[in-house]
Amino acid sequence: MAIDILIKNAICVSHNGTEATDVAIKDDIVVAIGHLDEVDAVETIDARGLHLMPGVIDTQVHFREPGAEAKEDLESGSRAAVMGGVTAVFEMPNTKPSTTTAKALKDKVKRGTNRMWCDFAFYMGASKRNAKNLHKLERLPGCCGIKIFMGSSTGDLLVADDQTLADILSNGTRRIAIHAEDEYRLNERKHLAEVGGVELHPVWRDAESAYKATDRILELARRTGRRIHVLHVTTENEMALLAAYKDVASVEVTPQHLTLSGPDCYTELGSYAQMNPPIRGENERIGLWKALSVGIVDVLGSDHAPHEKEMKALPYPKSPSGMPGVQTLLPLMLDQVNKGMLSMERLVDLTSAGPARLFNIAGKGRLAVGYDADLTIVDLKRKWTIEEDWLQSKCGWSPFTGKQLVGKPVGTFIRGKKVMWDGELADEATGQPIRFQDTLNG
Repeated sequence: MAIDILIKNAICVSHNGTEATDVAIKDDIVVAIGHLDEVDAVETIDARGLHLMPGVIDTQVHFREPGAEAKEDLESGSRAAVMGGVTAVFEMPNTKPSTTTAKALKDKVKRGTNRMWCDFAFYMGASKRNAKNLHKLERLPGCCGIKIFMGSSTGDLLVADDQTLADILSNGTRRIAIHAEDEYRLNERKHLAEVGGVELHPVWRDAESAYKATDRILELARRTGRRIHVLHVTTENEMALLAAYKDVASVEVTPQHLTLSGPDCYTELGSYAQMNPPIRGENERIGLWKALSVGIVDVLGSDHAPHEKEMKALPYPKSPSGMPGVQTLLPLMLDQVNKGMLSMERLVDLTSAGPARLFNIAGKGRLAVGYDADLTIVDLKRKWTIEEDWLQSKCGWSPFTGKQLVGKPVGTFIRGKKVMWDGELADEATGQPIRFQDTLNG
């Protein structure tokens, strides 16, 4: 049969392991995998020496639109995503206005369609106001699930008390993403952040504040029988606790928490290393790797949360928390593959198969016939340095600028379209809402 694109001689990382083979794409999907010498194609790409992965899915980004487009918007954030090999993103609800209504979600979907470079879905933010309607809101087109902020949020998105948390968990069926920091402990300790510099950030937002919140939400999840997804876990003790609740809880870590540690990062980067939950000490970083190696960790998420340089330059604690990360997620982890910290197969599980499995994504997350032709192609041996002129985020900086890496994304295909190749973008954005098996019929 005649096909659109034939990718030849790639080192494919798939359900068969890692093997040199060819991949054929017609329309939006993968139609053949194997040694396809007799296939006629409109375009043939020789990927000899390159690794081909299922498209990377980043399940935690903040693209700031609407309401804070000076920091980022859906176009610029998604441009950064595809430049970094990411084919789909889940975007967070703490925009202005917050994504807590059907109207707000519909507006975001409209803004993203054919304007975002990658495919997308949006979290519906949980609040006291919409708690009774979440079972309906979570089923709307373009919604990937519910997000709860147990600490560190503004407006009506903060949900700190157990009764409201239980009400939310009891109303609906889809997986709920959790920012687990205990708001009560944060308030009690806030004065500690006002007597020094940014190195006090992990002192104020200490490991106990994270552990207490995680412990509380796990008990509520088991009591209500609701699946939860605990975001950006930062401590070894939390990981040990989460291991006992894998029936209801999945786990995310970020590349930042896997590769940076205090106090060195605060000395070197100042408030550019400031995020919530904080970058912690070296022992905690090592503990996160242990949890990843034994399978407690389910996915990697970037927690891409950009701020302007002038805002980050404010004296602590006025400096805002958050850093960009969607474009550097895959490069940082490819470097870790080369350092022997994880295999390519494990990386695929954390960035493609894991997200698809946890959130029941339809047709994505697997390099297989019949699935969307979402593909990430990487040069695993390319040595390069992260420079500001490579970064696409509006904020224009990264805590990893100047870092030398081995391994770089060179191609991003989304539903059969070559969106990025060797640093060059396609002519137009064609992003579409992600579909989910739970809600194919609304």
